[in-house]
Amino acid sequence: MKKEIIINAGANETRIAITEDGRLAELFVETANKEKMVGDIYVGKVAKVMPGIKAAFIDIGLKQDGFLHFSDIGNRLEEYSAMIGDDDDEEGDEEEKEVPVEQSAGSSEAATAPGAVDQPPPKSNHPRTRENGRPQRREIHLEKGQEIIVQITKEPVGKKGVRVTSEVSLAGRFLVLLPFDGKVGISKKISSFKEKRRLRKIVQSLLPEGFGVIIRTVAEGKDDNALKTDLEDLITTWREVEKTVKTERPPALLYKDMATTSSVIRDLFSNDVTRVAIDSRKLHKEICAYIKYTSPQLLEKIELHKDRTPIFDTYGIEKEIETSLNRKVWLKNGGYLIIEPTEAMVVIDVNSGRYAAKKDQEMNSLRTDLEAAREVCRQLRLRDMGGIIVVDFIDLDDDRNKKKVYEELKKEFRRDRAKVTVLPMTEFGLVQITRQRIRQSLVHSFTESCPACHGTGLVQSKTTTLNQLERWIRRFKAETGKKRMILRVEPEVAKQLSEGFPSRLWKMMMNNFVMIKLEADTTVRHGEFKVISPGDGKDITEQFN
Repeated sequence: MKKEIIINAGANETRIAITEDGRLAELFVETANKEKMVGDIYVGKVAKVMPGIKAAFIDIGLKQDGFLHFSDIGNRLEEYSAMIGDDDDEEGDEEEKEVPVEQSAGSSEAATAPGAVDQPPPKSNHPRTRENGRPQRREIHLEKGQEIIVQITKEPVGKKGVRVTSEVSLAGRFLVLLPFDGKVGISKKISSFKEKRRLRKIVQSLLPEGFGVIIRTVAEGKDDNALKTDLEDLITTWREVEKTVKTERPPALLYKDMATTSSVIRDLFSNDVTRVAIDSRKLHKEICAYIKYTSPQLLEKIELHKDRTPIFDTYGIEKEIETSLNRKVWLKNGGYLIIEPTEAMVVIDVNSGRYAAKKDQEMNSLRTDLEAAREVCRQLRLRDMGGIIVVDFIDLDDDRNKKKVYEELKKEFRRDRAKVTVLPMTEFGLVQITRQRIRQSLVHSFTESCPACHGTGLVQSKTTTLNQLERWIRRFKAETGKKRMILRVEPEVAKQLSEGFPSRLWKMMMNNFVMIKLEADTTVRHGEFKVISPGDGKDITEQFN
């Protein structure tokens, strides 16, 4: 598979596209007023503890408090709490060995669910493990006003604030540093047992006591010096965080992770990427300097786009971005998808369209469903949709064909860096999917709710508006007894009121014994009207609504 990274840097916006075999697979957008937040570390205060939902809300200085679920509170909360304060022993925590942390927000390997790293199985006599092998429920003790160090793991979505964890980590090029943790984890994407053993041995010989790491996929084949340099940089950064927390008063930012462009290069630029094309000389220089420091063998893959044609036009990405915002997505065989995001979930409907290559309906349906399965996976990655997703495939009678569609989905989702769970197809042809949500979807990045329909896609009919107007006139006449008014409506409604003989406006005047001066006003919003008192020119619409 040919994989490329294309970067378009504008004055107010930077866009990073990941293409696979020439097709857009992922898109990252960063603007001046909307920076990447995942990976940032804060010292905050507990604003509210809600045992009923097993969560707390943490004030970290943002517009909305961060959401901290009790399951995201690490076993070593006390060690992080000990960092906060004015004591003189700033580095005393380094000497303690800690219980392994299952996840970390700082990298794609560490941010996925348990199983993303290769670790020894827990012993059955672990102090936090019951006799049946299941972990004991930990008692969580948080109090309002308590100071706490947290890291953002999920961007704000809609009206929801960020999600945070107390299991802090720092991501580097080859390693993810886990403070107060004694374990060495290895990415499962490194398949060679010998390579895993070699990397583990190197890192264990370099790792200071009291720290843990996760060895990332890109570390495969790297020598001692590369790993040592990366580890030293991460430990230096952590020491700076320790110093900063002593002087800052919560809520305060302790550590800002790399910008989107830099983090994409750090996390995704590996040997399987054939090209990185950039249209900014400044950004090209910065990325080359970073790669020369960390992975000099990849330097030859970085290109500066000098053509006058915009870089996204050259690689055909601009058109794909436009189609990615459409409700309807066409398949190559003539079928299509209808993608409907809702408040609670995403619903995708698969339609055969004009495709009927053979008389065998089962085979036609299977071919369409298989192509749709591939496109569904691509669209979910591209649009970065998360939460619960339900796909309504074309009905299949043969259980073996249903299994083929299910296996195709699982195969395609292996490319997805987010955690995905897929359930087998039901007898109604429905497939249920859950996908990890980390940042806002592409639709939220590029669009906003329509002021006319408020995001529903529906507006009030003109007939309903006119019926509301008639009821308004009756209330007005009953309460005031006045017989004159100025009516302002949008031009289309004014036209409908005036058409025909007798017109609807004439009927309104005759039925209610009022004189109405009609004015077409382009500033009146759809579905609304304004009534002005002719005597003093006041807007009296709200008085009788």
